[in-house]
Amino acid sequence: MILFDLKCENDHVFEAWFKDNAAFKDQSEKGIVLCPNCSSKKVKKALMAPNVSLANSEKKQASTSELAKAQKFISEAQKAIENNFDYVGKDFASEARKIHYGESDKKNIYGEASETDAKSLKEEGVAFATIPWKTKEDA
Repeated sequence: MILFDLKCENDHVFEAWFKDNAAFKDQSEKGIVLCPNCSSKKVKKALMAPNVSLANSEKKQASTSELAKAQKFISEAQKAIENNFDYVGKDFASEARKIHYGESDKKNIYGEASETDAKSLKEEGVAFATIPWKTKEDA
């Protein structure tokens, strides 16, 4: 696993973990790497200083342990969402609006939204969150 500093077109800087450089490139090209601040899909690697101070094994072990905890947390959160929310797929924006405006009963949903839809939902005040999602290959 590798941690990249990323930067979106709106100059938001954030970090994300990837299996390797090829995984970042593949996910970026598919448009599934999103800025957590503005949901922009136009994300590039930002300049970052290399971490070369991991000479002692305690630091390496702690770093690996923290990564394992984060991956476990993401997996558990994803399972909880899959077990307790209704999957609406690419209809997420439409369904979220219906719930927000009282056209549908309130319920927990999850799915996919385009960058444009995410921006529109945000502007309309529709409450939603973008979270990291592990594909079946990553699980």
